[in-house]
Amino acid sequence: MESIIFVSVTGKTSQSLIHALCGFLFGILHEEVCLWCSNNAMGLWSKIKGKGTDFKGPPSVGQAIMKNLPKSEIIESCSVAGPGFVNVVLSKKWIAKSIQKMLIDGIEKWAPQLQIKRAVVDFSSPNIAKEMHVGHLRSTIIGDTLARTLEFSNVEVLRRNHVGDWGTQFGMLIEFLFEKFPNIEEVNETAIGDLQAFYKASKQRFDEDPAFKERAQQAVVRLQGGEPKYRNAWLKICEISRKEFHRVYERLGVHLEEKGESFYNPYIPGVLKELSDLGLIEESQGARVIFLEGFNIPLIVVKSDGGYNYASTDLTALWYRLNEEKADWIIYVTDVGQQQHFDMFFKAAKRAGWLPTDDALKPKVTHVGFGLVLGEDGKRFRTRSSEVVRLVDLLDEAKDRSKTALLERGKAEEWTEKELDQTAEAVGYSAVKYADLKNNRLTNYTFDFDQMLNDKGNTAVYLLYAHARICSIIRKSGRNIEELKKTGEIVLDHTGERELGLHLLQFSENVEETCTNLLPNVLCEYLYNLSEVFTKKFYSNCQVVGSPEETSRLLLCEATAIVMRKCFNLLGIEPVYKI
Repeated sequence: MESIIFVSVTGKTSQSLIHALCGFLFGILHEEVCLWCSNNAMGLWSKIKGKGTDFKGPPSVGQAIMKNLPKSEIIESCSVAGPGFVNVVLSKKWIAKSIQKMLIDGIEKWAPQLQIKRAVVDFSSPNIAKEMHVGHLRSTIIGDTLARTLEFSNVEVLRRNHVGDWGTQFGMLIEFLFEKFPNIEEVNETAIGDLQAFYKASKQRFDEDPAFKERAQQAVVRLQGGEPKYRNAWLKICEISRKEFHRVYERLGVHLEEKGESFYNPYIPGVLKELSDLGLIEESQGARVIFLEGFNIPLIVVKSDGGYNYASTDLTALWYRLNEEKADWIIYVTDVGQQQHFDMFFKAAKRAGWLPTDDALKPKVTHVGFGLVLGEDGKRFRTRSSEVVRLVDLLDEAKDRSKTALLERGKAEEWTEKELDQTAEAVGYSAVKYADLKNNRLTNYTFDFDQMLNDKGNTAVYLLYAHARICSIIRKSGRNIEELKKTGEIVLDHTGERELGLHLLQFSENVEETCTNLLPNVLCEYLYNLSEVFTKKFYSNCQVVGSPEETSRLLLCEATAIVMRKCFNLLGIEPVYKI
């Protein structure tokens, strides 16, 4: 919305009153609430009391604010209540007009405008040769949602999968591969079979066989030296892992570009030289480290054996993202247990002058930490045999349980097998995602299939069914909704209509808050509340089909469905259109 407002204040008015009035007007235009209530008058009175003004108390200050509000189509009425509260009611015509414009121009017109041009979101990041498990779930879906909300807000997002594809573990994997497959060309996904089992078997040999361990250590040296035989074996292992990762990402609807540890490896010597030339790197007990104020341990950038580690790779990746990819904001989505590591290497980057010391300035970096996924026993979520839960198994069970629930509702008689399967996937996977995203990411949460697949309460199932019901209302009307968008008019005479309209307008500010504070649960809460307002305030009190207000109310239904679908999209949830 573009508005130019001229504010004139008459009488002996203090400068602080003028500033407050301008802030008050800004609040009205940006809060987008039905009744805007300000207590500025009381705060101002405490500042100007006894300074020779004409004001007799907070109510008179409130009256001055109210009288000097400019005429605007946004404001329906104003009043001063009690000890100086200034109440502003937004115009229902303006609310209706704003929604109607969105229906014609598209939901993208409600996208917030952020002061960020390009962001890197580093998320998921599993290790090669290990299967993705429930521990990767939070990073993957939180990171995807943050990337989606930033992209919707017109930020260019570089989605980075910083996979663990380099390091000492590859020596034992390569050596074990050579033992099992003397002809490396025979190696494929089918031949290796379960990659997790392959990893465990190679680790067991490494721990129990000194000769194998020595060969594995030499294999690391040869791999890092670029010997073709070892590099080809490494590529085979990475390729098989990537295929498994891709299958999981495809099911979750997540898109990433891989730039793993190996990508940054060639840049590490140059970055460390730059840090050394700046006098940041020192020798300590055979290792090369950076001492940082406020930490009782140094940041090790080169181990005592001369090898690189997470810090050397992460500093190099940060350097690359700042200098080569020109990112304004770099976001790392990992568990809260890695907080100290990020605090340390962020501080090292500030000492190097790569980042401003003022966190409010750009470029900036943020660690998006998250808590654990717990089982019903309050401990880390594991199988009965104490193994970590594979992500593919978890998704399979979510789909199976969802399909069972649909069959119990008699959908096999109404739908084709394909429709049944697609809906079971959409609902099952969405239930898993939403159960995670609706929680504040910093907290732990308990994984409970029964709760997340419940069709009542704050669950994806409830929200998807609510959306499907709205679509059903529109279908049953028999009206062409696209024609109604062009010819119909929204009227908000009923309290329920007005309340729904106001909640729809708050979509943009909730997306902006999600982006700014990197909290997906803000968007989840907005979506759930929208569904509640639609059902309990609007639909329960306002007949749609067959009423004199049918056209207007169908348009409100359509606007609600559009906003819900966009929220689903930002959360990585596939909507369903019938139940």
